[in-house]
Amino acid sequence: MNIAGLKLENNLILAPLAGVSDVGFRAVCSQCGAAMTYSEMLSAQAMAYNSQKTKEMAIVHPSEKIKIAQIFGHDPEIMAQAVQNPVLKDFNGFDINMGCPAPKVVKNGDGSALLKNLSLAGKIVSAVKKATNLPVSVKVRTGFDKVNIAEIIKMCEENGADFVTVHGRTYNQGFSGEVDLEAIALAKSLAKIPVIGNGDVVDEKSFNNMISTKVNAVMIGRGAIGRPWFFAELLNKPVQDKFKVICEHVEILKKYYPEKWLTLYLRKHFLAYAGQIHVKGEKKRKLATSTSIQESLEILKGEFNHFDIS
Repeated sequence: MNIAGLKLENNLILAPLAGVSDVGFRAVCSQCGAAMTYSEMLSAQAMAYNSQKTKEMAIVHPSEKIKIAQIFGHDPEIMAQAVQNPVLKDFNGFDINMGCPAPKVVKNGDGSALLKNLSLAGKIVSAVKKATNLPVSVKVRTGFDKVNIAEIIKMCEENGADFVTVHGRTYNQGFSGEVDLEAIALAKSLAKIPVIGNGDVVDEKSFNNMISTKVNAVMIGRGAIGRPWFFAELLNKPVQDKFKVICEHVEILKKYYPEKWLTLYLRKHFLAYAGQIHVKGEKKRKLATSTSIQESLEILKGEFNHFDIS
């Protein structure tokens, strides 16, 4: 499969997940079958100030196949400078975030806020495209307070975007209600560039529903949290040892980050993994308050081994 010159081995893509899609998570999702992975949102403004945190978020792993850096901001010049920043040298393309509904992002005029000003949005796409020879994509919603995906697609195309990802909700919807497959199908029917569908893909049925819109590929976000093996399941190559995947996630992160920081950071990942097998009570509380990565892994090992046997 070819999308804007990027050769994907299948049609499964890991979404940019703030606070989740770290280098370890992206790596194990790749190992489980994700053909393309997106970084967490990277602030163009922060890169202009040589942010250490952004540098750490931009680390990539050899397991990742096609790597896309997602950047956000509302100043065309600063966004153009961001894609030329050496911190992003290991990525294969860039994505402009015009879909994030987080209040603190929108308040600053970033993310979904750009859907209210398609003129400015177009200038950003054009500036970024002129600043790099790598593919440039845009991640959007179907609109801000109403569906106007036709205008959004037109803006992306006219300003040089190589492909676009459509999350099937407006900004006002947040993550509530059902994903609007009709709007995604409309985007695909109108677009001359590839369209990736995104939203509520959590099982084979919802995956097939997304495929029915005729999109070029499917981006999976929340459906993969705590479940990187979801990609393998969709490819009909189920992972036999899920606990081993969890350990690999942890070991990769240990190569790049201090254990003291990781101990707190990994709690949310451990709880997400535990949620897949319905860990409750005291064991769940221990995972939420753990001060030992090894202790957390021992809890998960016992639960996953029991789950796989039963």
